[in-house]
Amino acid sequence: MAFFPSDHYFEDDEALAENIEMAFAQAETDRERVVLLGIAPEAPEESYGWIEPGEPIGGADSSRVFEVRQFWEKSSQKIASRLMRRGCLWNSFVMVGRVRTFLSIVHKALPALFSALESMRATAFPGLEDEALVDLYPSIPATNFSHQVLSVQPSALAVLRADTLGWNDLGEPQRVVSVLAAATLPDLAPAC
Repeated sequence: MAFFPSDHYFEDDEALAENIEMAFAQAETDRERVVLLGIAPEAPEESYGWIEPGEPIGGADSSRVFEVRQFWEKSSQKIASRLMRRGCLWNSFVMVGRVRTFLSIVHKALPALFSALESMRATAFPGLEDEALVDLYPSIPATNFSHQVLSVQPSALAVLRADTLGWNDLGEPQRVVSVLAAATLPDLAPAC
């Protein structure tokens, strides 16, 4: 299965599709890891998370798939510059892996949350799952998946280096404006 953040933009859909296919192939080969799409950075961005690649991993494309050594969240300009020079990648938060692998990493990192969700699944009557989830949701503490699940289990992850995708995290209004400004729109003026 794959996770795609709803507020991210990829300029090159074809290149994205190729990278996702490669991530699926890697997840099939390496069934114990979740594959993250790491974006080759264009600048030492402070507001993005960073992934520090480790050793190459055999599989779909061993020249582009690596162990995850460490995560770096929203670093200062100085640290972001250092990370970029060291070959670190932006964390796109696009993830591909087997359902069982995702469940395993959540269970290891957040066993109480996992147990709560499992108990809801076990006690919900068919057709009433939505109501059971609405009842359960207020009792679950807020969770940061990146901090509380991914960053504490780098050995359960791989990173696929992706270049030239034209990626942007649209989580901030100025990023949306910059993408819109850069888009080439057809000339809508009537021909004379």
